[in-house]
Formats: sequence, C-alpha cells, structure tokens
Amino acid sequence: MSPVTAGVLQLLALIAALALAYRPLGDYMARVYSSEKHYGPEKWIYKAVGANPSAEMRWPAYLRGVLAFSAVSVLFLYALQRAQEILPGSLGFSAIDPDQAFNTAASFVANTNWQSYYGEQAMGHVVQTGGLAVQNFVSAAVGMAVAVALVRGFARSRTGELGNFWADLVRGTVRILLPISVIGAIVLVACGAIQNFAGIHEVGQFMGGTQQWNGGAVASQEVIKELGTNGGGYFNANSAHPFENPTPFSNLFEIFLILLIPFAMTRTFGRMVGNLRQGYAILATMGVIWVGFTALMMWTEFAHHGPALQAAGGAMEGKETRFGIGASAIFSVATTLTSTGAVNSFHSSYTGLGGGIQLLGMQLGEIAPGGVGSGLYGMLIMAIIAVFIAGLMVGRTPEYLGKKIGTQQIKLAACYILITPALVLCFTAAAMALPTPGNSMANPGAHGFSEILYAYTSGANNNGSAFAGLNADTQWFNSTIGIAMLLGRFLPMVFVLALAGSLAEQKPVPETAGTLRTDKPLYAGLLVGTILIITGLTYFPALALGPLAEGLAS
Repeated sequence: MSPVTAGVLQLLALIAALALAYRPLGDYMARVYSSEKHYGPEKWIYKAVGANPSAEMRWPAYLRGVLAFSAVSVLFLYALQRAQEILPGSLGFSAIDPDQAFNTAASFVANTNWQSYYGEQAMGHVVQTGGLAVQNFVSAAVGMAVAVALVRGFARSRTGELGNFWADLVRGTVRILLPISVIGAIVLVACGAIQNFAGIHEVGQFMGGTQQWNGGAVASQEVIKELGTNGGGYFNANSAHPFENPTPFSNLFEIFLILLIPFAMTRTFGRMVGNLRQGYAILATMGVIWVGFTALMMWTEFAHHGPALQAAGGAMEGKETRFGIGASAIFSVATTLTSTGAVNSFHSSYTGLGGGIQLLGMQLGEIAPGGVGSGLYGMLIMAIIAVFIAGLMVGRTPEYLGKKIGTQQIKLAACYILITPALVLCFTAAAMALPTPGNSMANPGAHGFSEILYAYTSGANNNGSAFAGLNADTQWFNSTIGIAMLLGRFLPMVFVLALAGSLAEQKPVPETAGTLRTDKPLYAGLLVGTILIITGLTYFPALALGPLAEGLAS
C-alpha cells in the first residue's frame, strides 16, 4: 500500500468514527447542560465553593465567575510551581523560575498549554498531576460553559439570564470530560502509553553513556490533553514520544479525541436552539474547511521535489517513521485548526507551504472545528458577521436564529474578531523591531520570521504548538506570550458573553419570506467565504513575509 493511500484510508476511518459519535455525544451534552438535576458529588463541589447552582446569572455575573475562577487558577498553579522544590514527588527538580512559572500558569489556565521548558526535566509528579492535568480539565470546561451561555442567548428571549457558570463548569467536567477521559486512558494504556509514578531511572546505552527517563501518569494526562484541546505534553517531544503516543492506532485515536467534542458541539447547539439543521450548517462549514486543509497539507508534504524526497516518499524530515507523512499531516491540521497544540511531528520541519497551512489554520480563529467551546462560539461569531454581510447585500436588517443583528451585536462581534489579530501582529512587530528577541531565532530570513509569527499566533489563539527552532525560554517571550495568552483567551469571552446577554434580552423575530435561510448550503458557502476573506485580508502581508516567501523560494 502506498503512503498516500494509507493516509487517505486513515482520514476516511477518522471521519467514520467521528460520524458515529456525533449524534449520541451531541445529544448527551445538550441534556447535560439543560438538566436541572444535581448529582451528589456535584453538590459537594458547590458547597465547597459556596455556589448556588440553581441561581440564574446575567452576563456580567457569568463573566465574573469565569474571570474569578481563572484568576484563582493562575495564582494556584503559579504557587505550585514556585514551591515544587519542597513538594513530595518533585523528582529532585528545583522550583520553576518566576517568568516561566507565570508563562506556564497563564498557558494552562488559558487552555493554551504553550511550553517553554522540557516537561520531563522540569516538572515533578505533583505539579504534573495536581496542577497541569487539573487545568486541562477545568480550562476546557470553562470554554464549553461560555459556548453554552452563547447558545442560551440564541435560544432564550425576553431575559438576560444565561444559566449558572458554576453549574456549567462542574457538569462539563464531571459528566462529560471525566468519563470520556477514564475510558480513553484505558485505551491508551492498552496501546502502550505509560501510567505510573516511577522516579528517574537509567536505560540502555546512549552515545557512550546511559540515558535517563522518568515515569509519570502519562496516559491520563494525554487523554485529557487531546480531549480538552489542551496540548501540553508530559514529555518535550509531546505526542511524538512513544510513551505518550506508542502506535499508529493510538495516533489515530488521539486525533479522534481532539476533534470529538468540537464537532459534536454543533449537534448540541442545534438541539438547544430547537433546530438541528442550524447545527448541521455549522458542522458543514467546519467540515469543509477541515477536509480542505487536510487535503492541502497532505499534498504539500507528499509532493516529490528532488531525489531525497522521492526516496523517502515525501517530506519525512521531522516526522516519526511509525506514523508516516499521512498520519502526521492529519494530526498537524487537527491540532492547528483546533486549540490543541499537541504535535506528533515537528512543525518547523514541514515544507514552507505546509508551515503556512498550520499558521493559517490558527489564524482562522481555530474554528474548524476549533477548541472545546471556543470553536463553537468563534464560529457563531463568524456566522453573525456572515449574516450581517448578507443583510447589507440585500438591504435588509440581518437576523440569525430569530434574533436581530443590530448595531450593538455587530460591534461586539467586530471587537471579538479584531482582538486576536491585534495581539499577534503587534507582538510580532515588536519582537522583530527590538534587538534582543531576534537572537532567539534559530533560522535566518523568512523561516526565522515565521518562528516568531507562529509563536504569537499560537499564544494569542490559545493553541500552544510551536516552530521548534525558536528559543522561547527568555524573559521577553515568557512574559509577552503569557500576556498574549491571557488576553487572547479572556478578552474575547467578555464580548461573547455580552453578546449572549444582548441576544437573550430580545424577543424573537418571526420568520418571513425575506428571511435568510441559515440552514442551507448557500449560507454555509457564504460562511466559509467570509471566514477565509476576513482572515486573508488580516494576515496575508505577514504570511507573505514568512511561509509564502519560503515556500516560493524552495
């Protein structure tokens, strides 16, 4: 079987698995977030934090809950890292430096999981399991809660109430993420991923000496890292490490976990607004972009230019032989079109155009299908923009799901889509203009520029992957990328929740013959075009200086 055929078959198997899980998981999540029942363990959590899960919240109160919980999480994770030296199970590692501890705390709380350190050489068992793994769960649950709040804004009328943040946070964690993670961890252990609390031990001979490895609760962290679209690896090699991702099957399973909830949440959206076709339209938009990007990535990496690539069957540099080009390309697109950031190959080693596809995937806003929660609310913001554009074309007040899209709504949507590009481009320009940050680039020219553009694109979009050539463990990058991650995560949430509140207060607008049908293929095509045009106009000059220049020169 040729490598191309193997890659295509894996893609088809992945699509089939996602299709089988789509309906039951989407309907289950809709029931979870619509339920009025509270289970025993959940009641204990509410009592511990002093929350009343039955009290409805307007958007300012909901936002205060998101920000307060996240702020406490940052402080706790920062303190845990700074105290690592005196904690049990530290494996002899010292406390994390202040700038790196801030960067890591901001990263994991913001669901970014950017890592400027070697995991197996810096973090002990307590920090890994009690700090990083916990944030993998709750940061994902925060994103899902905000998405559900926006969906309620569309579904409700004549009220500003969006549900209860604490109830949504706990239910998302306890009823959705935790059960799937338990099953997924068992699968990964069966595939060969490790799960223990072993210390550092020496193995074999390596370059004339022994090589040291430490164990850890890897499988349990690996599964939520992918399921919650987090991405932070237990080891520096991330999902290219055989302890995290041992076999081709585990690789395909991890890609399935990455895409599972973001795609299924479109079904949840359709069920909660009472119109499944609306969910299918969003699903189709996400699916077209994802399949298109995957096909482009496979084409660029399989293209045979020169005898070395012909002999290897494609661009094998930086890719694991046990996965090959096809599986690596599928993983790469899945992780950059979501907010995952996990890698099973080194993105810096992809072809120039392949690196451009990875960058563009993040610059779309990671909405196809995007992160858990963030992908859905990002796509719904784009849906509002597309409806507004269609209304301008026909001279009619735009409507979406029975809600008028007026001045207030479009201003909030515009602010949402402008935040991330502003962070990416301003920080990239500053890093290129100042003398010191440029010293961190391992490569000159267009590829070196791409390293810095990729770093801030990844941070501000809460992705977390990197062009590995950049030395980001400096005070400048730890601080500025940390700021970009926090602002890129929580400022958009302000506008999403404000938009949800304004929509929930409206009374429904009856559908007429002139209403744009947003559940039809025509609208899905308009939405795809809107996404690509907005992103292209925003980022094309920067992409032209980096990956496009490199790709055309090769």
